[in-house]
Amino acid sequence: MVHILLMWLINALAVYATASLLGGIYVKSFWAALIVALVLGLINVIVKPVLVFFSIPFIIVTLGLFLLIINALMLMLAAAIVDGFSVDSFGWAFLGSLVISFVSWILSSIFHI
Repeated sequence: MVHILLMWLINALAVYATASLLGGIYVKSFWAALIVALVLGLINVIVKPVLVFFSIPFIIVTLGLFLLIINALMLMLAAAIVDGFSVDSFGWAFLGSLVISFVSWILSSIFHI
């Protein structure tokens, strides 16, 4: 249980840091970042597997790079759901998903999660 809460907090920090770094991604407060992290987690558990299943041919042809597009779409879906969080365009969502993944990876490595 503690592991899940720490990952949620790390992802919220990654969302908040990404919004601070990138001009096309906005988060109203850290509370909104916590909600975004929760919604992203739920989207990644429920919606993403379905999209991945139906896009397996594209994933194979692009050697997995199509997964980056799916991640950007998941970020845009989270922005559509959560008030206080917005993404200006698909390009910002693409870059934001990369930055969120990188920051989350760094923080997880630091805290050995």
